Amino acid sequence: MNLPNRLTMLRIILIPVFLAVVSLKIPYGDYVAAAVFVLAASTDGLDGYIARKFKLITRLGKLMDPLADKLLVSAALIALVELHRLPAWVAVVIIGREFAVTGLRALAAADGTVIAAGKLGKIKTVTQIVAIVALFIKDLPLWLGQFSIGLAVFFTIWSGLDYFSHAWPAIKKGGY
Repeated sequence: MNLPNRLTMLRIILIPVFLAVVSLKIPYGDYVAAAVFVLAASTDGLDGYIARKFKLITRLGKLMDPLADKLLVSAALIALVELHRLPAWVAVVIIGREFAVTGLRALAAADGTVIAAGKLGKIKTVTQIVAIVALFIKDLPLWLGQFSIGLAVFFTIWSGLDYFSHAWPAIKKGGY
């Protein structure tokens, strides 16, 4: 269990902590929830950076890192729907894209093809994190949360289409 894998596991452990803070009606709970979410989300970039820089990439990390990311973002989106700060269809679009791209990557991996995260995927992740934080902090102007989630949905759809357009030749070739 190397450092990048420990950071990934920390991200997973922080999900129930984040959800507990969201569900408790405590003073400044929105800020605490946003801080826990940002802490958890920041481990994503850090674990990947450390794994690549020090050649600590493992099979466990390849499996758990994207899973941890999807669990964290999905938990936050569902919590925002529950709090009536996000329309359910937005959560479905974002979570649905994650399932679709994960399925695409699994198909490609079965043929020995790796579909790495592209620049649009990284932009998508950042816009989602910013939007989620903006929607948790009620003191921010409503338009900021709405604009940021709109941007996140835009990049979510665009990056999903980009993944599928790049993978289409392999899908056709593989007979899927």
